[in-house]
Amino acid sequence: MPLMPIAQPLAQLPFSQACENNKAPILAVLTQAFSLNQHVLEIGSGTGQHAVYFAANLPHLIWQTSDQAEYIEVISARCTQEGKLSDVAANLALPIILDVTAPWPVGGLTPEIDAVFSANTLHIMSKNMVEAFFSGLGLYLPQLNTLCIYGPFNYQGEFSSDSNRQFDGFLKQRDPASGIRDIEWICQLASEQKLTLQHDIAMPANNRLLQFVRDSL
Repeated sequence: MPLMPIAQPLAQLPFSQACENNKAPILAVLTQAFSLNQHVLEIGSGTGQHAVYFAANLPHLIWQTSDQAEYIEVISARCTQEGKLSDVAANLALPIILDVTAPWPVGGLTPEIDAVFSANTLHIMSKNMVEAFFSGLGLYLPQLNTLCIYGPFNYQGEFSSDSNRQFDGFLKQRDPASGIRDIEWICQLASEQKLTLQHDIAMPANNRLLQFVRDSL
């Protein structure tokens, strides 16, 4: 159940400069990747900046925000306030609480959700949480046909840049269970849910955008 937004000025809401920096390059990919989709579930909406921007620029989509409980009020406030300012309230849905390790509260939305987007989440999650993320896609969203994941990834166990190596060290100091994931492992988890990597696109700041599509029957 979406929560009511908190009465907090927009300027005082948590803000991610990285989201501002990468939103336009990500949108350029999503415009094509989600061109045939109708209802996107964003897992890990964070500050809500991506959601507001993508919903405004992809008006053919319903953009459903979600995150863990502690982030819901902030996302709800940003979606409500910026949504009104940019006139995207009609296709920007207030967040639902979603913990990938628990049953996903998308039962009522399941027939509608045909795509999932997640940015900068898999390297924050533990390995068990990443596995639960992909298991949940198959268990709760059987009609899912497009998955887009943004973030840094390793290839054949190697970092793609010195900055990613340093970032991984920072992540592990904060939480030893986190860290940049190997793309081969991510593709394996996706394959178990009948999702195949279609595009692996280089993005700014040594990130990638992975587009997976449902295998043909």
